[in-house]
Amino acid sequence: MSRRTLLRATALGLVTTPALAACADDGPGLVRARPSLTHGVAVGDPRNDGALIWARSDKPATLIVETAATEKFSDVKRFTGPLLTPATDGTGRVRVNGLPAGELVHYRVRLDGEDGASSETVTGVFRTAPTAPADIRLQWSGDVAGQGFGINPDLGGMKVFATMAARDPHLFLHSGDCIYADNALKESVTLPDGRIWKNITAEAKNAPAETLDQFRGNYAYNLTDDNYRRFNAAVAQIVQWDDHETTNNWYPGGTVAADKGYTERSMDTLAARSWQAFHEWMPLEPSEAVDGRLYRKIAYGPLLDVFVLDMRAYKDANGANTAPQGSVLGAAQTTWLIDGLRESKATWKIVAADLPLGVIVPDGKTSFEGPANAAPGAPSGRETEIAQVLSAIKANKVADVVWLTADVHYTAAHHYSPARAAFTDFDEFWEFVSGPLNAGAFGPNNLDPTFGPEAVFVHAPPAPNTSPLDAQYQHFGEVRIDGRSGELTVDLCDATGKVLFSKQLAPARK
Repeated sequence: MSRRTLLRATALGLVTTPALAACADDGPGLVRARPSLTHGVAVGDPRNDGALIWARSDKPATLIVETAATEKFSDVKRFTGPLLTPATDGTGRVRVNGLPAGELVHYRVRLDGEDGASSETVTGVFRTAPTAPADIRLQWSGDVAGQGFGINPDLGGMKVFATMAARDPHLFLHSGDCIYADNALKESVTLPDGRIWKNITAEAKNAPAETLDQFRGNYAYNLTDDNYRRFNAAVAQIVQWDDHETTNNWYPGGTVAADKGYTERSMDTLAARSWQAFHEWMPLEPSEAVDGRLYRKIAYGPLLDVFVLDMRAYKDANGANTAPQGSVLGAAQTTWLIDGLRESKATWKIVAADLPLGVIVPDGKTSFEGPANAAPGAPSGRETEIAQVLSAIKANKVADVVWLTADVHYTAAHHYSPARAAFTDFDEFWEFVSGPLNAGAFGPNNLDPTFGPEAVFVHAPPAPNTSPLDAQYQHFGEVRIDGRSGELTVDLCDATGKVLFSKQLAPARK
């Protein structure tokens, strides 16, 4: 069919517009198959002149991104990304740059196939980081599709992402457990009270992930949710990982318990496959991380620096965690964090931790997941690295440091003070916890007294593994920084957007 014949047939309604767009020349032959953007688009790690734009193609195609100041796209800047191929599961990203600071950017993404056929266009927006003091709205949470609770069609999918998007955040800090690679999904789950939770299922979610394709499939599954895809297109993300991207409670050198149903039990082997899928499917660039993998600083104008931690890849075994020394950050990351906080000129320094500091998170009866080890007294085990960081913050007179985390599937506000602590060489600070987004809700956990935490506010379900049907126990947090006063406000919210707790913090310096 020639292009002229195709145009005539289209006018008569005999073929669809996509077929028209796929026809690239007047020569004879079949209409060319167009590449397709299979899982929407996403924005990550913004700077004052741009951000990373992520997409996935179903066949080899070049990623093309165009940006403009308005949705009319009358003044377009064009960026050519990589050729997306099966080697990266069809995923890829391109950093768009040279854009004005502190502005709303409209972008559109398409794929150009190797034979000239182009995909449909998907649009989105993001904000570049400001270079002058300005209002900032940052959200954070974690834990998506865990404990057997996936995308429920009866609820309209993962509606919490629509709730968050409606508040128009500039940034979203995904604090880990972006997937639950170790949690399979069934078509339905009967809850203790007799209610039925229903799941959309997928082949990759039929069993715990072991192969690279299974890990990839877990990310693909979450992005079949309309709410999640729309959120990704409109909110710049800062992503980190925790344990369920690999397997529950993983650590380097660990072995999966024999009763967990794994054929591959080496946590290192599983983590290597998980790392590849994570970097393929999330909007971050490994080369921009300090270690070529994850931990990094995101500078967001004069009022905010975000320090993104990796508390998994450098931690020691989940043993008693009471040795004279321990590791949860590793020496290099500990030094990087201390130096970065000392050198930061931003008013507020947010430390994005994928594990809470003082919450006791058991791994069995005698082991522990995070820094806290339930041992009163001087820091021991992994607490020694946290004590090193806290002491350096005090010694270097670093003001206005706030810690954000998820992991424990409830929301809380913790105030740490040397007046209550066994270890006193630090300045008081706040840690805020939020989650889950679409997973079983738990908690609360006990607190370790070493750094003197006080649970000022806690919101947790009455029973463990409460389903997302009870939206009041699904949580996200929101940080608002006032561009004029520099005041920082933290709101802890449920999945309906109801504010459960609010804390205002004035900056020590203006």
